[in-house]
Amino acid sequence: MGLTRVRAVFFDLDNTLIDTAGASRRGMSEVIKLLQSKYHSKEEAEIICEKVQVKLSKECFHPYNMCITDLRTSHWEEAIQETKGGKDNRRLAEECYFLWKSTRLQHMSLAEDVKAMLTELRKEVRLLLLTNGDRQTQREKIEACACQSYFDAIVVGGEQKEEKPAPSIFYHCCDLLGVQPGDCVMVGDTLETDIQGGLNAGLKATVWINKSGVMPLTSPIPHYTVSSVLELPALLQNIDCKVSLSM
Repeated sequence: MGLTRVRAVFFDLDNTLIDTAGASRRGMSEVIKLLQSKYHSKEEAEIICEKVQVKLSKECFHPYNMCITDLRTSHWEEAIQETKGGKDNRRLAEECYFLWKSTRLQHMSLAEDVKAMLTELRKEVRLLLLTNGDRQTQREKIEACACQSYFDAIVVGGEQKEEKPAPSIFYHCCDLLGVQPGDCVMVGDTLETDIQGGLNAGLKATVWINKSGVMPLTSPIPHYTVSSVLELPALLQNIDCKVSLSM
């Protein structure tokens, strides 16, 4: 099989192209203010938000049978009850959830330098957004950061039979763009989904966005590691250069 240049790049969304973690923190700080005004205790407000954070982090490990609004409202309801006791916290839980969510969405945007990078890259290669997660949640983020126009296709894991790291979703992306896995590069911040998935599907290369600078001791091992998505254009030139040298 002849060596090919990169023809397509798949991008993860959360904490790769947009600062989801930062937007979430801003949402939480607004909820802390709300709960503090209700309970007159900053400490209790912070405990409730910490409990919700833990519930959110565990959420993706089981398939949920209810809509995401009900599920996430129940996180807040449980956290309030675990901290304050009592019942009938549903209305406050809804208020907390919608405040967190709306604040979070307001702070989700593509930075100007990221937009410029995507615009330039798309002149050379095809671009696809590949994001795991609940359909409604991810579509709201995509809408909020207005990123549709930068991509040739958008694939949301919650709308497919399987999410990253399953090879099937990567093959689906290849089919959409009319390319082979060996033509594609996956760029993302999560080793278990983005990098493992790219390796599982036999993509040409995987690029891990490692903002912390701490290297993992375990597999999967990405082909390349960068500290910012903005390092990608130079890296792609490097990958293509290696191809032409070895041909």
